[in-house]
Amino acid sequence: MNTKQTRIRRARKTRAKIAAVKAIRLAIHRTNSHIYAQILSADGGTVMVSASTNDKDMRGELPNGGNVAAAAAVGRRLAEKAKGLGIEKVAFDRAGFKFHGRVKALAEAAREGGLVF
Repeated sequence: MNTKQTRIRRARKTRAKIAAVKAIRLAIHRTNSHIYAQILSADGGTVMVSASTNDKDMRGELPNGGNVAAAAAVGRRLAEKAKGLGIEKVAFDRAGFKFHGRVKALAEAAREGGLVF
């Protein structure tokens, strides 16, 4: 099994547990250049809020989208948007990525912004 298949297997197990409790999900995806975050409805069919380093307003203020500072900025922006819609409690779906570096920075910034998970 290669690295990508292992990550996808971990992600599938996490998503199955989140779906079983029917929780609103904060899903992330990271690439070498950018990090993306979305808050999805409990049924998984609707994107309620999204933020990424590839957004037009974020590109202007971030010189590099693939570092910890950029991930923290995305987490703060996502928490602001979610609070505007009244979303406070979410389940964190790290998509099989290890909880360190950019993933951890985004999660901590979202928690500081008022999201509970």
